[in-house]
Amino acid sequence: MDKPVCAQNSPIKVDLEPGQYWWCSCGLSKKQPFCDGAHKGTAFTPEMFKVESAQTMWLCACKQTKRKPMCDGAHKAL
Repeated sequence: MDKPVCAQNSPIKVDLEPGQYWWCSCGLSKKQPFCDGAHKGTAFTPEMFKVESAQTMWLCACKQTKRKPMCDGAHKAL
């Protein structure tokens, strides 16, 4: 597997509390947009990101964003 799987062709809205999160970069996780370890055995690793204050974020689900983990609209070109 050399390219990530497109888990969904639109971003996922999440309400996050302060803390550390792991974004799925492979697209195989059943807990999108977060990692569940499904990348094991692939060249992909999850991307860690921190949230400093409670906020709503739109996280990439197509796995093509250049602003990991945030959606940058890349799904519109798929």
